[in-house]
Amino acid sequence: MTGSIAATRPTRSKVHVIGWLTWTHFLNDGIANYLPGILPFILSERHVPVALAGTFMTALGLGQGLQPLSGWIADRLGGRLLVLGGVALSTLGAALVGWAHPVWLILMLLLFTGIGNTAFHPQALSLTRSHLGGKPGLGMSIFLVGGEIGRSLGPLAAGIVVHSLGLDWIWLLAVPLLLTYPWVLKAVPPLAPRIQQRAAINFRRHAKPALALLVYALVRSGTTYEMTTLSPIIWHERGGSLVTGAALVTVLIGVGIAGNLVGGILNDRVGKSFVLYGTSLLAAASLAGFVLLHGAWIWPVLGVMGIALFGSSSTTMLIGQDIFEENPALGSGIALGLANGLGAIMVIPITYIAARSSDATAVWILVALTLVSMPTVLGMPIHQKRSHPA
Repeated sequence: MTGSIAATRPTRSKVHVIGWLTWTHFLNDGIANYLPGILPFILSERHVPVALAGTFMTALGLGQGLQPLSGWIADRLGGRLLVLGGVALSTLGAALVGWAHPVWLILMLLLFTGIGNTAFHPQALSLTRSHLGGKPGLGMSIFLVGGEIGRSLGPLAAGIVVHSLGLDWIWLLAVPLLLTYPWVLKAVPPLAPRIQQRAAINFRRHAKPALALLVYALVRSGTTYEMTTLSPIIWHERGGSLVTGAALVTVLIGVGIAGNLVGGILNDRVGKSFVLYGTSLLAAASLAGFVLLHGAWIWPVLGVMGIALFGSSSTTMLIGQDIFEENPALGSGIALGLANGLGAIMVIPITYIAARSSDATAVWILVALTLVSMPTVLGMPIHQKRSHPA
């Protein structure tokens, strides 16, 4: 009994690897997702209509639609180039935004940031999965939480820097990676290539469950993008400060960390269907609350919304890896990257509706989409377990 328990526990070296991967995830997602915190400032300084705000978020998220391709490449090449190069590219692209004045150049830099983000995630997710013990849901949640902490603090940090020093100083957010990159280089191990180990991918067999997962995940991703876009803009238009508007995004994503952890635990103890259905209902209820409640209520409502939106993250990631068992990084890319890319595109029309009609109309559309996406759970392999390690 003692031996079997010890076998399921990550060794010290594995914990060391996961720790550095989580730290790198924190840095990558922090600088790659700071845009909502300073978007109202950019719109004002560059004289861009609010109706086009979604274009900036789409440029940032569009490159993530390439994550299935990145995942396919990651599993076949192995190594660690996509992890190390991806975080470097996303950091460089985001750091240069402060010196870009033409709108088209800002959009290009945001696109490069998204591509770096795309390169980083599938290989990092596969490395994490390969170093987990007997509780993959909790272990994956810990890695994802690193990214969510960065994603929640990035907008606030950017808002503070821009408010205090100006947009030209946004490059300061790249300093933590510059200081710790030598240790990251030493700690991140190579991923074994899977050309010989894996069978060819049976896309015909995987098509239906993959489509079900994609629809569910893109609605969740699009809702997250839309609410992180709208919340600071609405706050700023009502006379609120840039930093407080950025703090709204921090609350939404930061409190979502609890949802990710709880979702990972419930995935292991109760099952995937409970997590997927439960977080959907909670997301719809909190979105409705955002419309119906006012004043200080916006803060707890956004916190609950964050728990709901991120509560299924580790579950959908594991389902994607289970569907594409021959190529788990490809499954991660669909559950995370392709869903994020399509979800980012969804932001353009909904933000336009919010500007031309009302914010409430846009949020009610998100409520409807969340409820309509729930039946897709029936098409996912929610009871499937992996037959071999990632």
